[in-house]
Amino acid sequence: MCGIAGVFGKQAPPDVEQMLKKLIHRGPDGQGIENLPAGTLGHTRLAILDVEGGHQPMGFDGAWITFNGEIYNYRELTRDYLAGVDLQTHSDTEVILQLYLKLGPHVVELLDGMFAFAIIQGDELFLARDSLGIKPLYYSKRENVFCFASEIKALALVTDEICEFPAGYWYHSKTGWQAYYEVHPALLEIKDETQAIEAIRTVLTEAVQKRLLADVPVGISLSGGLDSSIVALLANAGTNHLHSFAVGMEGSEDIQAARKMAEVLGTRHHERVYTEEEMLDMLPRVIYHLESFDAALIRSSIPNFFLAEMASKYVKVILTGEGADEIYAGYDYLRSYDNPQKLQGEMIGITTALHNTNLQRADRIPMAFGLEARVPFLDVKSVALGLGLPAQWKVHHDRPAKFLLRQAFSTDLPGEIVNRPKQKFSRGAGSSDVIAQVAEREISHNDFQSEVARLLYYWNYHLPNREALYYYRILHDFYRDEWIFPTMGHSRSL
Repeated sequence: MCGIAGVFGKQAPPDVEQMLKKLIHRGPDGQGIENLPAGTLGHTRLAILDVEGGHQPMGFDGAWITFNGEIYNYRELTRDYLAGVDLQTHSDTEVILQLYLKLGPHVVELLDGMFAFAIIQGDELFLARDSLGIKPLYYSKRENVFCFASEIKALALVTDEICEFPAGYWYHSKTGWQAYYEVHPALLEIKDETQAIEAIRTVLTEAVQKRLLADVPVGISLSGGLDSSIVALLANAGTNHLHSFAVGMEGSEDIQAARKMAEVLGTRHHERVYTEEEMLDMLPRVIYHLESFDAALIRSSIPNFFLAEMASKYVKVILTGEGADEIYAGYDYLRSYDNPQKLQGEMIGITTALHNTNLQRADRIPMAFGLEARVPFLDVKSVALGLGLPAQWKVHHDRPAKFLLRQAFSTDLPGEIVNRPKQKFSRGAGSSDVIAQVAEREISHNDFQSEVARLLYYWNYHLPNREALYYYRILHDFYRDEWIFPTMGHSRSL
């Protein structure tokens, strides 16, 4: 996990060096710049695989790569496609580059993992982003110069025209843009719920196990809810001395439930209790790193921030339960859907939108502390299964949300965890309404109405409430409107 930046179409070491300074939190273990005839590549490194030999930018046979992410099947790809190739490292980075040299752009269709990377080969540029946009990438193309970076704050140093690189796409300077993945349900031969439950267990077990791949310690973000408890259960079976982390305000439900789950599993458990004063003090840092003022994201980013700060002292990789609510219809508002087709369409829609909603938080906040977050529920096979199960099985007002997921692990988890109602991280941590109340006190009705009209006129943005305006004003201290509004997502679950 790292930060990447680059300029193609001209040599620009000073620009790339400045961008890397803004990304140092993503890669505190080292950085590198490679100046090439056609451009300049930069990299800040968080060493997860091949700690000694995986330095970047990395080059072979005239091609150079800067890569952010993890490829979980790189060993299988080496076996199947690179037999006889004399690899110089044990890193997934080299495997991507060698495969590109052999197969060209279609290499992205073989990669199982999360990634954003750029390759310069001679006078050609190739960039790609993973299927769901787990790893971030932004770009600017002006005349014959193409600039890119992992975060807005870095790219904004060299351009005012900032676009989000679309998830599931690749770009080649000679041939242009190409979509290679679309979120869609798999065609499954599952006849009943019993078969579905067996498939869920199999797919999630595999998804968690492959995400334990690391040459450094791995932990789990444990809220005590169903999703994170399932991931903790499966991770604990695949590693020794698993670290678990829980946060919340005094008396929060999450801390109590997580403690119970940690005791059952025997993890090395860590807790952090934070106060309202600490929340308000840290809020500008949270918003600076998040690069959004979406209220739902910021509410959940606050406990994530304290958790990441704590976890980074013990591990470099953390697994989370992100994505289960999208593919198994876990959000409260989804229970109002009586029509299975409309429910399916909404689940696909919010899964497709994850790249600049929940996944933006899941990347930015841990990476603020040099911590890599992995999301097993959003494994490609897991997404295909979750969305491929009949939507009518998820429309049950007389059964709890995510019923099939609960049943799949009902014999492995404590009953109070299996039956615990869905709660947003911010609510379970006890911090969901604190800042909303502050915003109501500090922002007047006239102030709010004035900003509603301005943002609607200039950006066609519907400011929902005073809380969002409170966050926007903090964000505006760091970023210009033209950097944020074209790329910002909007959560639909709040």
